[in-house]
Amino acid sequence: MHPVLDRNVFLVKEHVGLFKASNNYDVYDPETGQVIIECREPNLGLLTKLFRFSDYKTMTPFELVLSTPDGENILTVKRGIPFLRSKVQVLDSEGEVVGGYKQKLLTIGGKFDVLDDEGNFLCKLKGKWTGWNFRFLNGDEELAQVSKKWTGLGKELLTSADNYVLQISDTVEPGHPVRMLIVAAVMCIDMVLKE
Repeated sequence: MHPVLDRNVFLVKEHVGLFKASNNYDVYDPETGQVIIECREPNLGLLTKLFRFSDYKTMTPFELVLSTPDGENILTVKRGIPFLRSKVQVLDSEGEVVGGYKQKLLTIGGKFDVLDDEGNFLCKLKGKWTGWNFRFLNGDEELAQVSKKWTGLGKELLTSADNYVLQISDTVEPGHPVRMLIVAAVMCIDMVLKE
Protein backbone atom coordinates (compact mmCIF):
# COMPACT_ATOMS: atom_id res chain seq x y z
CA MET A 1 0.00 0.00 0.00
CA HIS A 2 1.25 3.47 -0.89
CA PRO A 3 2.33 5.55 2.15
CA VAL A 4 0.21 8.53 1.06
CA LEU A 5 -2.83 6.55 2.25
CA ASP A 6 -1.54 6.55 5.84
CA ARG A 7 -2.78 10.12 6.36
CA ASN A 8 -5.93 10.74 8.37
CA VAL A 9 -7.36 13.83 6.62
CA PHE A 10 -7.88 14.29 2.88
CA LEU A 11 -9.56 17.08 0.91
CA VAL A 12 -11.08 15.79 -2.33
CA LYS A 13 -11.95 18.33 -5.03
CA GLU A 14 -13.82 17.38 -8.17
CA HIS A 15 -12.72 19.23 -11.31
CA VAL A 16 -15.13 21.93 -12.39
CA GLY A 17 -16.86 21.57 -15.74
CA LEU A 18 -20.15 22.61 -17.26
CA PHE A 19 -20.27 19.85 -19.86
CA LYS A 20 -17.96 17.05 -18.85
CA ALA A 21 -18.31 13.33 -19.35
CA SER A 22 -15.37 12.12 -17.28
CA ASN A 23 -14.99 12.60 -13.56
CA ASN A 24 -11.63 13.88 -12.39
CA TYR A 25 -10.58 14.67 -8.84
CA ASP A 26 -7.55 16.00 -7.02
CA VAL A 27 -6.86 15.00 -3.43
CA TYR A 28 -5.07 17.57 -1.30
CA ASP A 29 -3.20 17.59 1.97
CA PRO A 30 -5.34 20.14 3.88
CA GLU A 31 -2.33 21.34 5.91
CA THR A 32 -0.04 22.20 2.99
CA GLY A 33 -2.56 22.64 0.16
CA GLN A 34 -0.48 20.33 -2.07
CA VAL A 35 -2.02 17.77 -4.42
CA ILE A 36 -1.10 14.33 -3.09
CA ILE A 37 -3.33 12.14 -5.28
CA GLU A 38 -4.74 12.62 -8.78
CA CYS A 39 -7.84 10.66 -9.74
CA ARG A 40 -8.62 10.37 -13.45
CA GLU A 41 -10.91 8.41 -15.73
CA PRO A 42 -8.51 7.74 -18.63
CA ASN A 43 -10.33 4.95 -20.51
CA LEU A 44 -13.77 6.43 -21.05
CA GLY A 45 -15.49 4.95 -24.11
CA LEU A 46 -17.59 6.93 -26.59
CA LEU A 47 -20.88 5.23 -25.67
CA THR A 48 -20.26 5.83 -21.97
CA LYS A 49 -19.50 9.48 -22.69
CA LEU A 50 -22.83 9.83 -24.48
CA PHE A 51 -24.77 8.23 -21.62
CA ARG A 52 -23.04 10.52 -19.12
CA PHE A 53 -25.08 13.40 -20.58
CA SER A 54 -28.37 11.55 -20.09
CA ASP A 55 -30.62 10.54 -17.20
CA TYR A 56 -28.69 7.25 -17.10
CA LYS A 57 -25.45 8.84 -15.88
CA THR A 58 -25.45 6.98 -12.56
CA MET A 59 -25.87 3.69 -14.44
CA THR A 60 -22.71 4.03 -16.56
CA PRO A 61 -19.60 1.97 -15.88
CA PHE A 62 -16.46 3.69 -14.63
CA GLU A 63 -12.78 3.06 -14.00
CA LEU A 64 -11.02 5.67 -11.88
CA VAL A 65 -7.24 5.51 -11.54
CA LEU A 66 -5.70 7.11 -8.46
CA SER A 67 -2.03 8.01 -8.75
CA THR A 68 0.54 10.35 -7.28
CA PRO A 69 1.23 13.65 -9.11
CA ASP A 70 4.38 11.90 -10.45
CA GLY A 71 2.22 9.22 -12.09
CA GLU A 72 2.85 6.38 -9.62
CA ASN A 73 -0.26 4.16 -9.52
CA ILE A 74 -1.91 3.91 -6.08
CA LEU A 75 -5.19 2.11 -6.77
CA THR A 76 -8.06 1.72 -9.22
CA VAL A 77 -11.81 1.92 -8.55
CA LYS A 78 -14.06 0.29 -11.14
CA ARG A 79 -17.64 -0.73 -11.75
CA GLY A 80 -19.36 -2.39 -14.67
CA ILE A 81 -22.94 -1.67 -15.70
CA PRO A 82 -25.02 -2.02 -12.52
CA PHE A 83 -28.17 -4.10 -12.35
CA LEU A 84 -30.45 -2.86 -9.53
CA ARG A 85 -27.46 -2.07 -7.31
CA SER A 86 -23.80 -1.22 -7.72
CA LYS A 87 -20.90 -3.55 -7.09
CA VAL A 88 -17.60 -1.69 -7.13
CA GLN A 89 -14.11 -3.23 -7.08
CA VAL A 90 -10.94 -1.65 -5.67
CA LEU A 91 -7.61 -2.86 -7.07
CA ASP A 92 -4.14 -2.13 -5.73
CA SER A 93 -1.24 -0.76 -7.79
CA GLU A 94 -0.49 -4.29 -9.06
CA GLY A 95 -4.07 -4.82 -10.32
CA GLU A 96 -4.98 -7.23 -7.51
CA VAL A 97 -8.45 -6.90 -5.97
CA VAL A 98 -8.21 -5.63 -2.37
CA GLY A 99 -11.96 -5.38 -1.83
CA GLY A 100 -14.99 -3.45 -2.89
CA TYR A 101 -18.46 -2.20 -2.12
CA LYS A 102 -21.87 -3.74 -2.54
CA GLN A 103 -24.76 -1.29 -2.57
CA LYS A 104 -27.69 -2.13 -0.34
CA LEU A 105 -30.99 -2.34 -2.19
CA LEU A 106 -33.73 0.18 -1.36
CA THR A 107 -31.90 2.39 1.14
CA ILE A 108 -32.61 6.01 1.88
CA GLY A 109 -29.44 8.10 1.76
CA GLY A 110 -27.21 5.34 0.45
CA LYS A 111 -25.68 2.35 2.16
CA PHE A 112 -22.87 0.06 1.09
CA ASP A 113 -21.20 -2.98 2.60
CA VAL A 114 -17.42 -2.62 2.43
CA LEU A 115 -15.94 -6.03 1.62
CA ASP A 116 -12.44 -7.50 1.59
CA ASP A 117 -10.89 -9.30 -1.39
CA GLU A 118 -12.76 -12.51 -0.54
CA GLY A 119 -16.16 -10.82 -0.17
CA ASN A 120 -16.12 -10.80 3.64
CA PHE A 121 -17.79 -7.89 5.43
CA LEU A 122 -15.37 -5.29 6.86
CA CYS A 123 -17.62 -2.36 7.69
CA LYS A 124 -20.57 -0.44 6.31
CA LEU A 125 -20.73 2.91 4.60
CA LYS A 126 -23.88 4.71 5.63
CA GLY A 127 -25.22 8.07 4.48
CA LYS A 128 -27.98 10.44 5.48
CA TRP A 129 -30.68 11.21 2.93
CA THR A 130 -30.85 14.82 4.19
CA GLY A 131 -27.25 15.66 3.36
CA TRP A 132 -23.86 14.70 2.12
CA ASN A 133 -22.44 13.08 5.23
CA PHE A 134 -21.30 9.47 5.20
CA ARG A 135 -19.80 7.31 7.92
CA PHE A 136 -17.79 4.10 7.86
CA LEU A 137 -19.03 1.98 10.74
CA ASN A 138 -17.83 -1.29 12.21
CA GLY A 139 -20.58 -1.97 14.72
CA ASP A 140 -20.70 1.17 16.85
CA GLU A 141 -17.11 2.18 16.04
CA GLU A 142 -16.70 4.96 13.47
CA LEU A 143 -13.67 4.25 11.25
CA ALA A 144 -14.02 7.35 9.06
CA GLN A 145 -16.43 10.00 7.87
CA VAL A 146 -16.93 11.89 4.63
CA SER A 147 -18.62 15.28 4.51
CA LYS A 148 -19.31 17.70 1.70
CA LYS A 149 -17.51 21.01 1.79
CA TRP A 150 -19.48 24.08 0.66
CA THR A 151 -17.92 25.78 -2.39
CA GLY A 152 -20.18 28.79 -2.87
CA LEU A 153 -23.57 29.36 -4.44
CA GLY A 154 -22.34 30.15 -7.98
CA LYS A 155 -20.19 27.06 -8.23
CA GLU A 156 -22.83 24.82 -6.63
CA LEU A 157 -25.59 25.99 -9.00
CA LEU A 158 -23.65 26.20 -12.24
CA THR A 159 -21.46 23.11 -12.07
CA SER A 160 -21.65 19.54 -10.88
CA ALA A 161 -18.31 19.74 -9.04
CA ASP A 162 -18.26 18.62 -5.41
CA ASN A 163 -15.66 18.86 -2.66
CA TYR A 164 -15.38 16.37 0.17
CA VAL A 165 -13.40 16.11 3.38
CA LEU A 166 -12.41 12.60 4.44
CA GLN A 167 -11.36 12.04 8.05
CA ILE A 168 -10.04 8.62 9.03
CA SER A 169 -9.98 7.68 12.71
CA ASP A 170 -6.67 7.20 14.51
CA THR A 171 -7.90 3.69 15.38
CA VAL A 172 -7.38 2.61 11.75
CA GLU A 173 -3.75 1.56 11.68
CA PRO A 174 -1.37 2.88 8.99
CA GLY A 175 -0.89 0.29 6.26
CA HIS A 176 -4.23 -1.42 6.96
CA PRO A 177 -5.97 -2.43 3.68
CA VAL A 178 -9.27 -0.87 4.81
CA ARG A 179 -7.58 2.55 4.29
CA MET A 180 -7.46 1.87 0.53
CA LEU A 181 -11.16 1.07 0.55
CA ILE A 182 -12.04 4.16 2.59
CA VAL A 183 -10.10 6.55 0.32
CA ALA A 184 -11.50 4.92 -2.82
CA ALA A 185 -15.03 5.14 -1.40
CA VAL A 186 -15.10 8.93 -1.68
CA MET A 187 -15.02 8.62 -5.48
CA CYS A 188 -17.55 5.79 -5.28
CA ILE A 189 -19.99 7.93 -3.28
CA ASP A 190 -19.81 10.70 -5.84
CA MET A 191 -20.04 8.46 -8.91
CA VAL A 192 -22.77 6.10 -7.65
CA LEU A 193 -24.97 8.29 -5.46
CA LYS A 194 -24.36 11.98 -6.03
CA GLU A 195 -23.95 12.50 -9.76
